[in-house]
Amino acid sequence: MTVIGFHASHEQSPPSELLAAVQRAEQVGFDAAMCSDHFAPWSERQGHSGYSWSWLGAALATTRLPFGVVTAPGQRAHPAIVAQAIATLGELFPGRFWAALGSGENVNEHITGEPWPDQATRNARLRESVDVIRQLLAGEQVDVSRHVRVHEARLWSVPDATPRLVAAAIGPETARRAAEWADGLITAARDAESLRQVIDAYRGAGGRGPIALQVHLSWAPDHDEALLLAHDQWRHAVIAPPELWDIDHPAEFDRRCDDATPEEIAEHVFVSSDPDAHIEHLLALADLGFDELYLHHVGQVQEGFLTVFGREVLPELKAAR
Repeated sequence: MTVIGFHASHEQSPPSELLAAVQRAEQVGFDAAMCSDHFAPWSERQGHSGYSWSWLGAALATTRLPFGVVTAPGQRAHPAIVAQAIATLGELFPGRFWAALGSGENVNEHITGEPWPDQATRNARLRESVDVIRQLLAGEQVDVSRHVRVHEARLWSVPDATPRLVAAAIGPETARRAAEWADGLITAARDAESLRQVIDAYRGAGGRGPIALQVHLSWAPDHDEALLLAHDQWRHAVIAPPELWDIDHPAEFDRRCDDATPEEIAEHVFVSSDPDAHIEHLLALADLGFDELYLHHVGQVQEGFLTVFGREVLPELKAAR
């Protein structure tokens, strides 16, 4: 049965507004929620980036929803500290929290002043960080000195049930590697064939657990308004990996996608004023084999989207499942 979740975008709203939005999402019928862990937004027009871990404590305490976060241990966030954050939320809210681990983006990681590694090094650093986090969550003492350095670390408060550690993957090769260690997978919506390749790579390599999809969409009462909203807030979507991973400042994202047209953005964000069109689109994505869909309305104001989707979209999705 497909879980329909709400994606809380820290890049686009202050934490207080985002907390109110996720509480409203629970009221209108969303099953779950997730957020990203950024230090900077993708664009200066977005203009926000609250600390996800503080916010997650508030969100979990003031709703009954399960939550996840996409984070990148190894540079900006030491894996022992990530493990401590996961353990604390897991102990406070048993069975309601998961963390997706990825190799990160330079826009967030450059703040340490350390060089941004090449992709092979980032992949190796992530794999070592996963091992460190798992060992710490198991109550072990950890000492390592390779791509990450950990000295006599031990978590003193660990949850009875370890939260799921999920892989964040865009391409099939990353998904295939993640099958070795992950308790699930999350990716972002693209064309159907690319998504099938990611699913097949993960499952084909023995990947276990649920597979989730983050869906970028734009809704407004008028189609042109929805299109302009997507163009204003999610223009960086035209920038593909590896370039996406390597840019170090929001202003540089803005510069590189300044000439992108609204129609080009609509190739990356599903844009429609028609709730039925959104229903059809989301059902088609679920049919690819996703266990969880997290809907990200790319507008900064969420109320209209939440009201309309709670009234017209979620009931149809739940009936279909």
